[in-house]
Amino acid sequence: MIQDSEKALRRKRIIHAIMFIILIVVFFCFIFPFILVVINVFKEKSDIIREPLSLIGAKKGFTLANFPEAMVKMNFWKVFGNSLIITVSATILTLLFSSMTAFVIVRNNWKACVLLFSAMIASMVIPFQVLMVPIVSLYGGIFNVMNHRITLILMHVGFSLSMATFMYHGAIHTNIPLELEEAALIDGCTRWQTFWKVVFPLLAPTTATVAIIDAMAFWNDYLLPSLVLREKNLYTIPIATQAFYGTYSSDLGLIMAALILAMLPILILYLFLQRYIVEGVTSGAVKG
Repeated sequence: MIQDSEKALRRKRIIHAIMFIILIVVFFCFIFPFILVVINVFKEKSDIIREPLSLIGAKKGFTLANFPEAMVKMNFWKVFGNSLIITVSATILTLLFSSMTAFVIVRNNWKACVLLFSAMIASMVIPFQVLMVPIVSLYGGIFNVMNHRITLILMHVGFSLSMATFMYHGAIHTNIPLELEEAALIDGCTRWQTFWKVVFPLLAPTTATVAIIDAMAFWNDYLLPSLVLREKNLYTIPIATQAFYGTYSSDLGLIMAALILAMLPILILYLFLQRYIVEGVTSGAVKG
């Protein structure tokens, strides 16, 4: 009996060791491109091409010249400001509209709420590529509202509203007791005050999750801004990085410097909000 238990324990340890090794290999496969970028961003183009896996360039050595040159060529502070305005505005509007929409849908048994929520869920399966031509034809050709930041912000909000509302719906339905709202109403709060003072503060994990998911999507999006924004003074960071790709050759050092500059702000945001993400995603998964 003791031998059987020892064999089972040994087998379990072997399985755990094998799984751990597999996870390390998979993790390395995912992180390897990022490691290459970090290593090569401090080397000249010739060193990157000659020895991409070396820590320091053999010919030119360690250099920081890629960063200031990349910032000048892509007009970094201008495009950074554009990306920041668009990302922050679209994220805040998405949080406000989706949380209020989910609250109304959850707390009212109207048929209109059921139809609206069903339409939102159905819209989540429509790929953006299907809507590209109608967007350009309708908003660009007929309404002539392209090439404006506010147009891009509202489009971002429209495309992200369904998923955000779905996440808030699950969180409110599962984690916010109706008794709290009834107590607030008895104490004299209006529905508006009840939502902002009682319900919304309890949705902090979901809010952080929606914020980081949407902010990353807005910040890194290339396709929609490339359709809406045509003037260089309105470019966002993903569009501005195209300045480093030539017809016949590309400066790899500048490209990698631009990629590092583009990912740093959203990476810092993720590090601050990461502890809320798992909690926010799973908050509406199981009904208590």
